[in-house]
Amino acid sequence: MKIAVASGKGGTGKTTVSVNLALAAQEPIQLLDCDVEEPNAHIFLKGSEIQEKVVSILVPEIDKDKCDSCGLCSQFCAFNALLSCGDAPFFAPELCHGCGGCKRICPQKAIREVERRIGVVKTSTCGKISLVQGVLDIGVALAPPLIRAVQQEVNENGLAIFDAPPGTSCPVIATVRGADFVVLVTEPTPFGLNDLKLAVGMLREVKIPFGIVINRAEENDPLIVPYCAEEKLDVLAKIPDDRRIAEAYAKGTPAIDALPEYKKAFVSLLQKIREAA
Repeated sequence: MKIAVASGKGGTGKTTVSVNLALAAQEPIQLLDCDVEEPNAHIFLKGSEIQEKVVSILVPEIDKDKCDSCGLCSQFCAFNALLSCGDAPFFAPELCHGCGGCKRICPQKAIREVERRIGVVKTSTCGKISLVQGVLDIGVALAPPLIRAVQQEVNENGLAIFDAPPGTSCPVIATVRGADFVVLVTEPTPFGLNDLKLAVGMLREVKIPFGIVINRAEENDPLIVPYCAEEKLDVLAKIPDDRRIAEAYAKGTPAIDALPEYKKAFVSLLQKIREAA
């Protein structure tokens, strides 16, 4: 089973939920940190690294002797990575998505593809948890190919948790696509509600089942609980606004390790996810 943990905004507690869910599992489990621009699950799961893979994409290299400056490649490129200006096209590798279209459309066969490194995929073990995380290279803006490389490490026959990037843009879509169920983590603030609505709209559009976890939950919540009731959304769990959880987080300690009384709540959350998927 593949469970994605996502949110409409950063700072809601996705990694808190992901790490503690993984620790609450009774069987071997994979935790795949797909927040490749700033992975942080390793802070809470201190294990031994067993593997590191370099990830690259194919980008164009132009043979100026063959190029006749027809401009077809720059006209084709939807990401403006190629710019024709009288001479051989100017290439901006930071904008290239590696689709290969420019090579195929070039009538002079003046374009070949070369590898460009975008990051690494690291695998480590921490007890029964196998942690896989992508680390995007500094200056690289293209997260989805690295996220897909992280997902290729998944064990299709086991239990896996994908810790998604924040927001509702392409990296999040790349993470949740293929998941059996998505946990949306939110908080009872106006910003939390606004971005939860965006995330709900995204998941309804891609037709993936999901449920809500309210982090830093308040006893009288005038925002998230009424919205979920109005939209008929399942609230799977409420994590209380407990200062001790924040203190443990600041020290790099998972909540259920620092506060064992919370283990039952995360075991129950995992069971509810299995039933709802």
